[in-house]
Amino acid sequence: MAKILFRLQGVSDDEANDVRELLTENAIDFYETSGGNWGVSLSAIWLQNDDQFPQARAIVDAYQTERTIRMREEYARLKREGNQKSLIDSIIHKPVSFIIHLALALLVMYVSIKLVLDLFP
Repeated sequence: MAKILFRLQGVSDDEANDVRELLTENAIDFYETSGGNWGVSLSAIWLQNDDQFPQARAIVDAYQTERTIRMREEYARLKREGNQKSLIDSIIHKPVSFIIHLALALLVMYVSIKLVLDLFP
């Protein structure tokens, strides 16, 4: 029976590719399901053989520990060098997109508050 090993929702392409490569290198049989056209299905990597689960889990856990350390070191390096992207950088880079998103958020807040206040005259 198939067993889920690694969920792919919110996972970057490079991380998913690394996990696929690790499983292939270690001769672990797996298959992948996608989120479907609307992203409502479970996108994940599944093991075909339950007996391989402890080995596969250990491999993925070791990889994620190593990746966490590497990403934190990269973040610290970018922060030290002053190259870490901030909110202000994002606003400056795409000001029109920021204004549109801010206006939509304010509109939703206004409509929500207005509807509640109209219930109690």
